[in-house]
Amino acid sequence: MKQLVLTIIGKDRPGLVEEISAAILEHHGNWMTSNLSHLAGQFAGIVQVEVAEEHLLEIQTALDELQGLDVRIESGDSDTAEQIPETLNLVITGNDRPGIVKELSSVIRHKGANITHLNSRQRSAPNWGVPIFSAFATVTLPAGMHKDNVIDALESITSDLIVDIESE
Repeated sequence: MKQLVLTIIGKDRPGLVEEISAAILEHHGNWMTSNLSHLAGQFAGIVQVEVAEEHLLEIQTALDELQGLDVRIESGDSDTAEQIPETLNLVITGNDRPGIVKELSSVIRHKGANITHLNSRQRSAPNWGVPIFSAFATVTLPAGMHKDNVIDALESITSDLIVDIESE
C-alpha cells in the first residue's frame, strides 16, 4: 500500500469534505488521518490517504479534477513502525505578540525536539486589554530527553507564558 499526504486549499463551501472523501473512496483510497480547517473563508486541509499501487494514478487524477481546489499530493513514508518516540501534548497560553510561534518553535528545535502537530489561535482577552495566544502542540522528544527540559525552556521565554501537559 502506498501512503499519500494531500494538502488541499480552496474556497470553503458546504459539502466539500464529503466531495473530497467520496473521490478518495470511489478510487479505492482509505482516508487515514486528517487536519481540516476553515481559515478566512478558505478550506485548508491535510489528509493522509492509503491506496494500493494499482489505483495510484486514478486517485491522483480524481483529486486533481476536484473543482475549485488546489490539491498537492506527496508520497508518505510507508515505514513508520520503527521506534516510537516519546510525545508530549502541550497546551501553551500567553500574551500574543509578533514572533511568538517562531520563539516557541526555535526553543523546541534547539532542544532537539520536533513539533508534529500545532493548532494555534489568537483570541481576545477583554479584561487584560491584550490579545491572548493559545496553542495545542504535539512534540516528539529525542531519545533520553526528559519532558521537563522542554517545558522549562518554553516557560523561560517570558514570564507570561504558561505551558501545561495534556494527558492523552
